[in-house]
Amino acid sequence: MRLPDELDTLREAAPAGFAARVLDRVGVPAHRYDCYVRADSPVGPLYVAHGRGAVTGAAATDWYADDRAFEDAYRARTRRSALSGVKPPPGLARALRGRDRTLRYEFGPLADEQRAVLLATRAVPFGQLRPAAWLAREAGLPGLAPETVLAAVRANPVPVLVPAHRLCTDDGLPADCGLPPDFERRLREWEGVDAERVERFVRAGARFLGSGTTRIFCYPTCAHARRITARHEVPFTSADEASAAGFRGCLSCRPAVV
Repeated sequence: MRLPDELDTLREAAPAGFAARVLDRVGVPAHRYDCYVRADSPVGPLYVAHGRGAVTGAAATDWYADDRAFEDAYRARTRRSALSGVKPPPGLARALRGRDRTLRYEFGPLADEQRAVLLATRAVPFGQLRPAAWLAREAGLPGLAPETVLAAVRANPVPVLVPAHRLCTDDGLPADCGLPPDFERRLREWEGVDAERVERFVRAGARFLGSGTTRIFCYPTCAHARRITARHEVPFTSADEASAAGFRGCLSCRPAVV
């Protein structure tokens, strides 16, 4: 039944958590649906969906016209409903500060290899970049084609929290991970990725950076590489070249097999 126009103007949005409380009151178990919250992040407010003990989705709120649009997109992707909630999953605030240690993730209907790649991205440290071959190896799929890795990264339903923005091309430039370019740039800036420094090494053809004092080589964004003083920097175009020069791979960023 259509409401008279005068009454229709009195509509108000339900408060956050209202629908979940109603379902709880009538006995619908929580595992039958997911919830989402709005959460502040260093790159702006996010929708963060969760359910069954796992984070199931994330998106910038300004990617959608309103909450209903996000709910519709979530249902289309997962075939589950997401209701506005008030309680974030434990560990979310810490994860949004770049220290995700406890969250579990459910990626929805993705192929096993895509799930493996996305889980491997969590091993890329805050503020660092890794190429597709590194992610494939960390995922236990060393033969995976770079374009398959890139497709998995672009299918990431939990951006920001699962840091697919830390993927780089083989030459070291940040890769297009499927997010709006300005959003990706702000994520990397927030993490302290020095774009000018990265581009300087790319222009020089340096995929790896060695220390003339320790005889260890790293990816240029590795925390250890960033501590090498300019006069001790030894650039390499390949891991083989570094090994032939008597350098060993960093145990932290593990570049040796790429």
